[in-house]
Amino acid sequence: MKSPVHRCRDVEHGRGLAGTGSGTTCIQTEQRIPISKDVITSSSASAMWFIRDACGIVCAVITWLLVFYAEFVVLFVMLLPSKNLTYSIVNGTLFNTLAFLAFASHLRAMCTDPGAVPKGNATKEYIESLQLKPGQVVYKCPKCCSIKPDRAHHCSVCKRCIRKMDHHCPWVNNCVGENNQKYFVLFTMYIALISLHSLVMVVFHFLNCFEDDWTKCSTFSPPATVILLILLCFEALLFLIFTSVMFGTQVHSICTDETGIERLKGETGKWGKVPCWEAMRMAFGGPFSLSWCSPFAGLSCKTTPTEHVPVPQGEIIEEDVIEIPLD
Repeated sequence: MKSPVHRCRDVEHGRGLAGTGSGTTCIQTEQRIPISKDVITSSSASAMWFIRDACGIVCAVITWLLVFYAEFVVLFVMLLPSKNLTYSIVNGTLFNTLAFLAFASHLRAMCTDPGAVPKGNATKEYIESLQLKPGQVVYKCPKCCSIKPDRAHHCSVCKRCIRKMDHHCPWVNNCVGENNQKYFVLFTMYIALISLHSLVMVVFHFLNCFEDDWTKCSTFSPPATVILLILLCFEALLFLIFTSVMFGTQVHSICTDETGIERLKGETGKWGKVPCWEAMRMAFGGPFSLSWCSPFAGLSCKTTPTEHVPVPQGEIIEEDVIEIPLD
């Protein structure tokens, strides 16, 4: 049996419900109501965002311990002992540049508000301030007591409703949503690139050591060198596969204008989808340029900050589905 929320959502989309022997009729709603993000403004949009989740923090620390291990092996086992100075400088510069961009992308993905809806705005005063049309319906999240905009979902870890939530990623200790999806895409891309670069360097180093004396191709003993390289090879291969898959799924989600959680719940086709290139421009913050690859560029091309819309205070309403009374 469907819940009242599901029944109202069916009515919204004009799918009418057949009564179970009582001849139930549909509520005369005008259309599904998307509440714009410009109306519901996140109260933490300009503040530091950090999720205090023990599992997420541990996963984020483990991620960078693994990256630092790769940095150690690349520099001190392969590049510094190399006799080819040009080879060491070029590969050292490339690897460290990619690692720095990955680190910056990870921080931006972790410390950027993914699109959280303010808590506790499900009040009568606030709903009246939206100036909705009679017969329209809005939904309240029963967990965080907020009015849910279109395509928002509640995250049990962040304890907030997130606009265009794709999933909660423990490796960045944050949700991947409307405001930080670009940084998550860049993080997976740069990790995949440094993993591929590491694998290539490990192969070349093994070939050089087989041709030369093992004692001369590394400052470590031959057994230690082999163990360090094998561990790096295993780590890089694992990271390359994982981040490449995540990168592909995220780009696919952006191009199809459909988040992972929407696809999982079968919520496709309930909104006007935008073309692939337009969706990419919206996600990466403007027309195609080098800023798409920069974790330091903002998501918006606006030069003026968005003004914060104050939320009227009042008592939280009890209903999860609120219909604006007809005149």
